[in-house]
Amino acid sequence: MYIAQRKRKENIAEYILYLWQLEDLLRALQFSPEAIYSQLVQKSELDEAKKQEVFFWYMDLVNLLRKEGKEENGHLEHTLHLIDDLDNLHKQLLTLPVGEKYRALYAAVAPEIPTLKSKLGKQDISDVELFFRALYAVMLYRIKGDRSKENDIRNVIGLISPAVAELATVFHAAERGETDLFGPKK
Repeated sequence: MYIAQRKRKENIAEYILYLWQLEDLLRALQFSPEAIYSQLVQKSELDEAKKQEVFFWYMDLVNLLRKEGKEENGHLEHTLHLIDDLDNLHKQLLTLPVGEKYRALYAAVAPEIPTLKSKLGKQDISDVELFFRALYAVMLYRIKGDRSKENDIRNVIGLISPAVAELATVFHAAERGETDLFGPKK
């Protein structure tokens, strides 16, 4: 919970990927309150009141996954809405003066988008959702220690990460009022 709060505040992309990882972790623990407490909460260095708070937060995530019918797979609507927000920002940055740096980073990855969509088997998703799905796949490959995808991993990290990082930076700057998306370029 505290990690998620910090990530949400500092880096929207890391926040989304962190929540996706938690979804899979909660599924791996079969949504068992006992397993969640013993594996994710009990060993932390938090005081008992904070441990309870964190435990209830995990259980809220479990309840959301169940409510949304995503016990087996899929991602919470909350993160998908954030990706939609980022996709809207992506579209704006492709035309607004403030998006010059983002456009250059996106131009580097754009030629690879059809191949990535094909590899992920997802033709009907936005480019931004594709970026997140590719980054998450890379995380899973690395966690599993799968070296067979090393070239794909390097390509994804080298092309997608800079574009997503810039998108997240502009998102937070706009959210904090530090950037006027529609004003003159600074």
